[in-house]
Amino acid sequence: MGYNVAVVGATGAVGREMIKTLAEREFPADKVFALASKNSVGKEISYGEDDILTVQSVEGFDFANADVALFSAGSDLAKNLGPKAGAAGCVVIDNSSAFRMDEDVPLIVPEVNGHVLAPYFKNQDRRNIIANPNCSTAQMVIALKPLHEAFGISRVVVSTYQAVSGAGSPAMDELFEQTRGVYVNDFKKPQNFTKEIAFNVIPHIDVFMDDGFTKEEWKMEVETKKILDPAIEVVAQCVRVPVFIGHSESVFIECQKPIDEDAARDILREAEGVAVIDFRADEGYVTPKEAAGEDAVYISRLRRDKTVANGLVFWCVSDNLRKGAALNSVQIAEECLRHGL
Repeated sequence: MGYNVAVVGATGAVGREMIKTLAEREFPADKVFALASKNSVGKEISYGEDDILTVQSVEGFDFANADVALFSAGSDLAKNLGPKAGAAGCVVIDNSSAFRMDEDVPLIVPEVNGHVLAPYFKNQDRRNIIANPNCSTAQMVIALKPLHEAFGISRVVVSTYQAVSGAGSPAMDELFEQTRGVYVNDFKKPQNFTKEIAFNVIPHIDVFMDDGFTKEEWKMEVETKKILDPAIEVVAQCVRVPVFIGHSESVFIECQKPIDEDAARDILREAEGVAVIDFRADEGYVTPKEAAGEDAVYISRLRRDKTVANGLVFWCVSDNLRKGAALNSVQIAEECLRHGL
């Protein structure tokens, strides 16, 4: 049986990656609707090796014609159209932050908590909305889950080094233009970031909250609790770096049980969605450039944290457009097929 799939925000960086991922994973789609704003109507997007999708306007689209809709068009549009699509019988998988913390909306990373979809689809009053987590949260909880099961994580301290693609295609263009401008003495005023991003790092992602943390840092805390375990304490520092694709994270964990470094490495090697590349030598680790275009969450630089009783430190890298967004959304759709869609 094939399904009709709508991709909302199809012309954006994540939307295009969603379409690419649907084709690569041979999702059982009879028809794929590429939807975007009226300004993009008529544009063409490749689907697989042979097919071309013509962009349609999302305004006025009848979501009763779609079984699944992958949303990547921002919170405002999701809040407006998501419930309407869900009410029409279409399962909405939303990549924005609009519904993530709603109690009646599952927040899913399939390798971590995909099992919650089975009872969700048995609920006749469900909203037909499933949330995709923040890209930095998604890759981290994939690494944390097997370690939590083995050693009982009580606290996580994480610093992120996030690529500009997390802020969309215009942000990627800004990095390119500013970098070019450095060499030709043509300064480009920041439009998408608070300060110049080329040859710089910016310790500020999303808006500031009253306690001094940014909303991006808050997301990592509350989303980790919802996906993995509400008892885990999380503190984050999120930084934008001049990298096009690929989020990196320095992760420090404290556990309830004694943690063995070699055992932790073996556990991660067996974990779904994780690849361990960890050699204590030059080039014995993965960088965001190497992770771009790949599906896995890469773990490197794993070692004991001697400053706490049961501590571990590791480096975590993943393609934020794929596992952090498009791939995770498509995997959620695949999980829906297994659990009752």
